[in-house]
Amino acid sequence: MFMHSPLEIAKNYVEIGIHKTMLSAFKMILLGFFAGMFISFAGVAATTASTTLGSTSPGRLIAAIVFPAGMAMVLIAGSELFTGNILIIISVLEKKVSVLKMLKNWFFVYSGNFLGSLFVAVLVTYGHVPDLFGGDLAYGVVNSGASRTDLAFSDSFFKGILCNILVCLAVWMAFAAKQVSGKLLISFWPVMIFVLCGFEHCIADMYFCLCGIFTAAEYGIEAGSLTFSNFITHNLIPVTLGNILGGLIVGVGYWLAYLHKSPFSHITTEAEQEDIDIAEEY
Repeated sequence: MFMHSPLEIAKNYVEIGIHKTMLSAFKMILLGFFAGMFISFAGVAATTASTTLGSTSPGRLIAAIVFPAGMAMVLIAGSELFTGNILIIISVLEKKVSVLKMLKNWFFVYSGNFLGSLFVAVLVTYGHVPDLFGGDLAYGVVNSGASRTDLAFSDSFFKGILCNILVCLAVWMAFAAKQVSGKLLISFWPVMIFVLCGFEHCIADMYFCLCGIFTAAEYGIEAGSLTFSNFITHNLIPVTLGNILGGLIVGVGYWLAYLHKSPFSHITTEAEQEDIDIAEEY
């Protein structure tokens, strides 16, 4: 077989969730830091690419095409992304992981993601990357952050739900592929959709808003609603809550579909038996 079936993905993720919660707090933060950096690098690239175009519509499209590079780095390089780790709920529902361990993972990974986003935002701003295009990128960075703090609490929340349904689908679909090329190709589309449609991802927004705040101060640009307090109350809190709910919709939904009271959930498939046989050889 060239791919894992949805049943195999569900069963495999139970073990993945166990492994994620067994990491030490230090490793959760460290791997979270890397994921925060990777998503932030994608944010830098997306803003830079869109700034090269004068029109808003083509700019959003090219940003949507560039941004999935962040998810590619998260999936392949090895890191822990809070939004994808909402799927640990599958392991909890299978009674392999406690709720407390899941929440511990979410807390430390989220903290690491924030630190990674902050790290890139500081280096981008004070390394004067926004000087690109005669300083036009600085305005693009500030506008990108301000657009995320202009939203109503409910809008941020609902856009957060929609975003993480797609992000978790990207993770879920990536686990279907057995080759790196397949993982990169299949995860591209859900991430492209969420960026193109303007949905909100809490880790990406950490970078966009923080870099926007720092850039506005460094370059003397009027930032409007883009303040740290607005970032927390109008963006980070509602988007994070929405992302959690969106991830739970995917995780709980697929658990109900493939593992809950399923007559096939305890059957070892041919593909899984091949993996077992290979492992036993070593």
